[in-house]
Amino acid sequence: MAKLEHNRSGEMEVFTKVVETGGFSSAARLFGMTPSAVSKLIARLEERLGVRLLSRSTRKLQLTVEGEQFYHRSLAILIDMEEAEQEVSRSTEPRGPVRINANLPFGQKFLLPLVPRFLECHPAITLDISLSDTVVDLFDEGADLAVRVGPLKESGLIARKLGESALAVVAAPSYVDYFGLPENPSDLDRHRLIGFNFSRQQPGWPFLQDETVSRYGVSGAVKVSDGESARRLALAGAGIVRLSRFLVDEDLHAGRLVEVLGDFNPGDRDPIHVVYVGQGGPLPRRVRAVIDFLAANIRLE
Repeated sequence: MAKLEHNRSGEMEVFTKVVETGGFSSAARLFGMTPSAVSKLIARLEERLGVRLLSRSTRKLQLTVEGEQFYHRSLAILIDMEEAEQEVSRSTEPRGPVRINANLPFGQKFLLPLVPRFLECHPAITLDISLSDTVVDLFDEGADLAVRVGPLKESGLIARKLGESALAVVAAPSYVDYFGLPENPSDLDRHRLIGFNFSRQQPGWPFLQDETVSRYGVSGAVKVSDGESARRLALAGAGIVRLSRFLVDEDLHAGRLVEVLGDFNPGDRDPIHVVYVGQGGPLPRRVRAVIDFLAANIRLE
């Protein structure tokens, strides 16, 4: 039997991740390698194949025609290998660690309460959960998946929609008693507003006036890093804030918060997605198990 001189599937897996993540460094983090080791692996692969797969520049990598062909064929082979392994190991439950990053309010309200039931269904999976409203880079954080609230930026990530949430501008009764209610969006100039200290995909608060939606810039008397902190400040009477309804609905029903400028609410909704690395490639069963569980159990309305 001929000696196997090359780990071809390993080369293909590294090569596809270099393409999908856009560089040697990000791919290296996924495999626990150094960028130079990944670069040398690709160079050896190109030398063995006798073709240039990637055009390198100081700013980015670009596939050659041959590289494009090899990428798609490698991806198909890796998918076939994954399916073959799953076929013969269907009796083996998903196992291993899954690192999750989630929006803080969403994580506290929806994700964390589901953990006990998930662990009952998948006892061989361990969860590493980080909650933050800051949009993290999955590659930098080494996360397997993330839950994102709001419009998604263009990226190489795969997204699966979990649902949508309406939004509302709210304040505590104590704040309204002291400062009064704004009658129209322009009145917000004279009020204390609670903002966020991270950049948002769509800055400002939208309001519907004369059948036109305009956005009101929010400088904020105070800025915080997450929606739960903003909610707590609003409950304490610190100012007016705009948040997802899933975070403040219970407070509104209980009278702890009141809606502000409801007649000007444009009715926009924040989409909520789970995002992960993949671009159609093989997805570990442990990660797929988490994604499928969230999609089946998250109830936003």
